[in-house]
Parts: sequence; C-alpha cells; structure tokens
Amino acid sequence: MARRLPPLNSLKAFEAAARNLSFTKAAEELFVTQAAISHQIKLLEDHLSIKLFMRRNRSLLLTEEGQSYYLDIKDIFAHLYEATEKLLTRGAKGTISIALTPSFAIQWLVPRLSEFSALHPDIDVRIKAQDHDDSSLTDDVDVAIYYGLGHWQGVNADKLHTEYLTPVCSPLLLASDRPIRSTEDLRHHTLLHDSSRKNWKEWMKVAGLPDLNVNQGPIFSHSSMVLQAAIHGQGVALAHSVLAKPDIDSGRLVMPFDQVLVSKNAYYLVCREAQSDTAKIVTFRNWLLAAVKQEQEAIELD
Repeated sequence: MARRLPPLNSLKAFEAAARNLSFTKAAEELFVTQAAISHQIKLLEDHLSIKLFMRRNRSLLLTEEGQSYYLDIKDIFAHLYEATEKLLTRGAKGTISIALTPSFAIQWLVPRLSEFSALHPDIDVRIKAQDHDDSSLTDDVDVAIYYGLGHWQGVNADKLHTEYLTPVCSPLLLASDRPIRSTEDLRHHTLLHDSSRKNWKEWMKVAGLPDLNVNQGPIFSHSSMVLQAAIHGQGVALAHSVLAKPDIDSGRLVMPFDQVLVSKNAYYLVCREAQSDTAKIVTFRNWLLAAVKQEQEAIELD
C-alpha cells in the first residue's frame, strides 16, 4: 500500500496554527497571508478527510483528532529545526581551504591570519599556494583569490583592493652614487620585472618616458621575488600596490615617484555560486572585506 504523506506546506501551516491557536499568528510567523493559511489547512483536512479545527466564540480550537495529530507531529518539526540549526552551526566551523598565489599569501594574507583565527577559533585555515589563480578553485578548495577583471563564469566574485602599479626600490638606492631623483635617473638603474616587461612599458608611457629601454633586467615568476630583489638593492621594481604595502610601511622599500599605473585588474575573493551562502565562507568573506576596507580607509586618511 502506497504511503500518503500530506503536503509539507500544509503540515507547516497546521503546526504553526495549532501551536498558536491562531491563523493570524501562523500567517505572521510564516510570512504569508491568513487566507493562505486557511487554504493550506483546508488542503490538509481534505487530504486526511478529517476535521482538524473548530471555531467557538471567535476562538480557534483543535478537534480531538487535530489535538492528537498536533502532539504527534510537533516533535518532528522540533527535530527538523534542531537538525537544521546543527547543520548551519557545523558549517560555520571546521576547515576552510583557500587557494591563492604565493605572493598574495606571503605579502598580504598570511600576516593577517592570526586576526581571523582570534576572532573565529572554530575555523581552521588551510592555505594552498598555486601559481595559476584563475583555475585554482578545485574540488578540495572552498574559496580562492583571483587576479583579473572579475569576469569569471560560475563563481561569486567580491572585489578586494583597487590596484595600481608603482616603482619601488631600496632606500639605499636614493643615496647611492647614482641617486634616483627623477624618472630620468631610471636610465642608470636595473629594472626588475614581474612575469613580463609589459607593465614597465605601460608605466613609462604614463611617466612620459616612452623611449626608455625596458628590455633589460631580470624577470621573476612571482611578485614576492621581485620585491625581495628590490629590498636587497638589486634594482627598481614596478610593484603591485597591495603586495608592496607591508614593505613600504616598514621602510624596506620606498616609492621614489608619484606616477602610478592604475590597473584594470584587481584581486577578487571567489567561491562557487552554489556555496556562496555557506556559513564558514560567509564568515571568511565578511572578515576579509572588512580588513580590506579598513586598510583602504587608512590609506585615504594618509
């Protein structure tokens, strides 16, 4: 014999109405109209072929059958709510796996992770460094940091920093036998490159030096390596503002010029669209965006 389970919406309406002994209060609780509650109760009564409520002197009462049915199902709904809360709470704990480039991890995220851990000790962070950021959101990764225009299909993307490129160097170079006082002085120094020479070419146009030879100097595969070379006085690097900020703040690097190259690209926190509301991802996203906002506001005040 086939089981005849009542419609879930009708059961929800009945449980709320029976608990409150009011269609009006049930409607408010479930964010529907009183007419909708009456309709669902009628569907349930027709489905069961049993009268569940009766009205007496403007009050709503349960019939004997309705009272018995309510007592049987109220614990079922309580268990459902409890199981749901337990699942959501569990989603706010555990481990969150983050994929990102080594440079962003080393220069920006890792120094700040202690703040996140202090606020959310129930969430362990697992860092997965990968060179190709736009393909790092694999099955074992919850969120990733991408660098680009923000146009990726199938993911939820939150822009982090407004990004620009600026020359940086060791303060020792400013006072060397070939000091850097103007952009023209770059002709006498080694240029350090991040992945390619394209960015230096673009910056030279902004600075009014399109004829300066940028086809010299070493190329590094990671931005953090470029910054380290600059810190050790090996030349002048064209640095990502976000990644260079810690070394600029500490005085290990200086910005000799005001000219910057505003980047069309930026760093984004991404996750799968289907998982964007997962509790631990929401927790990490909120913390990260707040940290970025605080940092940007501090820069504007400076």
